[in-house]
Amino acid sequence: MRLALLPSLMMTLGVLAAAPPALAQPASQSPGCCTATTRDVEKVGGNLGNQNYSALRQINKANVKQLGAIWLNEIEGGITTGTNQSTTIVKDGVIYIESALGKLHAVDGVTGQTKWVYPGKGTITRRGPAIGQGMVYTIATGNTVVALNKDTGQVVWEKVINGYGNVAKVGVVYHDGMLYLGTNDGTRGAALAVDAGTGELKWYFFGIPGPGEFGYDTWGGGPQSGATPWIHPAVDPELNLVYWTFGNARGGSSQDGSQRPGQNLFANSIVATDAKTGAYKWHFQSVHHDIWDMDNVNAPVLADVTVKGKPRKAVIYGSKTAMWYILDRTDGTPLVGIDEKPVPQDARQNTWPTQPYPRGDAWTPLCVTDSGPARAVPNFKRGCLYSAHWDEPVLSIPGQGGGGDWSHVSFSHSTKLVYTGFGYVSSAHSLTESSNGLRPLGTEMTGGIVAIDPASNKIRWKKDMPYSLAHGNGILTTASDLLFIGQPDGNLLGMDALNGRELWRFQTGAAISASPITYEVNGEQYMAIYAGGTGIPYGDSAQRGDHLWAFKVGGTVPQAAEPTKPVIRRPINAAAVEGSTVNNTVNLARQWTGGQVGGAEAGGVNAMAPQHLRVPVGTTVTFHNPATNAKQHCATQFFEGLFNAGPLAPGQSFQYTFSERGEYFYNDCTDPRSTGKVVVY
Repeated sequence: MRLALLPSLMMTLGVLAAAPPALAQPASQSPGCCTATTRDVEKVGGNLGNQNYSALRQINKANVKQLGAIWLNEIEGGITTGTNQSTTIVKDGVIYIESALGKLHAVDGVTGQTKWVYPGKGTITRRGPAIGQGMVYTIATGNTVVALNKDTGQVVWEKVINGYGNVAKVGVVYHDGMLYLGTNDGTRGAALAVDAGTGELKWYFFGIPGPGEFGYDTWGGGPQSGATPWIHPAVDPELNLVYWTFGNARGGSSQDGSQRPGQNLFANSIVATDAKTGAYKWHFQSVHHDIWDMDNVNAPVLADVTVKGKPRKAVIYGSKTAMWYILDRTDGTPLVGIDEKPVPQDARQNTWPTQPYPRGDAWTPLCVTDSGPARAVPNFKRGCLYSAHWDEPVLSIPGQGGGGDWSHVSFSHSTKLVYTGFGYVSSAHSLTESSNGLRPLGTEMTGGIVAIDPASNKIRWKKDMPYSLAHGNGILTTASDLLFIGQPDGNLLGMDALNGRELWRFQTGAAISASPITYEVNGEQYMAIYAGGTGIPYGDSAQRGDHLWAFKVGGTVPQAAEPTKPVIRRPINAAAVEGSTVNNTVNLARQWTGGQVGGAEAGGVNAMAPQHLRVPVGTTVTFHNPATNAKQHCATQFFEGLFNAGPLAPGQSFQYTFSERGEYFYNDCTDPRSTGKVVVY
């Protein structure tokens, strides 16, 4: 086991570059990292470059309308609970998939019959197994890494790895006798390399440097936590590099930077390490001194692209910020251009004076707007990406749940475009939120798909969709210029990769938070998807399941029944109160506790009493600021704009008659977090 010491090198624009490895003659795609998958898909992301691209073309635009299911395996017997964020892999016609209950299932890719099941060690969230050396690798509870015989499911070895962060909610990558896996949510997270044959820990690389190591002083001596690499890395065997993406800094709350002055390396960074030793090679930090939970921790994508007429080896990195950071993967220098620009400052937060902005196109607005999918919930102080905040909530977009979060990206060898799903999800940041920012109640959470030319970082096409597609909604592209992606409403879509036009859809019966894969058995092309569901970002409104589907042209298995559609507006989960029981009155800035209006003025998200009022159409509702409140309060209805009552002084009231059925949200001008809704039936 060894931890390579970091060299003391000069840092410029967030890049710390070592001498680049010798560069081989560029090819159309580096054979080591980026050969397109065909028959097998042995890891999440497809190839070592995480390109999610297949050279298979039997399923094409001429016959995709005849694509149909050939079998459905409800691998856990039809459960509708749990968090399923795992993507299938396939080897020699056998599909391997992790379930929400902590098991791993091997399923015949042609017949759908379960071949064996590894029982696991209890419920755990995972993001995909890997195949190598005749074994399938997964993780289990208790920070356990597991190797199973791929043909029988028999345990070959199990190793517990403690002291480096939680080995959970991560994907596993196999290459050349090594397993590469990250950690999540630990005090100090690490990238890990394990001997694939024995489970022995070979090396580790901490996301936060220790005393005496380069980068330690970028935390100002304050509390150091976070910087966990919780998504699968990319590997370039030709350069002998592994590319890790590290998460946000915490040091207490992710919103509070007051005690950790400095850039906080290697939080919010992509780091290249030597594949065999873990020695540091270079890094690029995309967000300095993060106080917004804007870590760009989706899996990096490797691609060979032509930039200004020259072939370049690129790594495409991002992007909760809704921007790609396109770097030379030999040394981390920008290929298209990235500019450090001044951003708003707050000395209490120790904000960093500049942030890197890639040249090219952002996929979402970078400031909240008055209309469209980035429109702001009223009454919040409005800001932009990197607006400073303290105790007053500042609403900005994209929020930490927007942009491209851990959606799996695709790079097409055919179109030369990189594709991702993204979300229009705003967040209000302040120290009044203890965790990672507030998604305002009642705000809309939609999204889209964007195709970017990595040679210029310009949008080729973008298509708005009804749901956020930022959370595990992986994209698969193929040599026939098809694009497949699953949605939180259970629909698996087939689209034209050249323009985003929908060509096909299939209802799987549960929310999809995984990547589709395509594989070949006996000369026939198949496709598979796991529809299991997750709570991100729609909470319990998104249907869960355990549905493993396989498809081919001519399949005739019927689609599943449509599940309950996700609630795209951030929901109010308080129990409904019939208006007739409270004289059709809402008390502002009071909490509803035990069926009673609270006795003291209150703030926060639930300071409406009752917060969820239910009335028949034609009812007049009174919004009342109790006389014993000290402050003025409002009832501002959005987004329909039916009324904006206030500011109401203590003792004042406002009435509105609801003439149409629907669900109507409103909030308070004094504390816009306080939000209620009236459901009119």
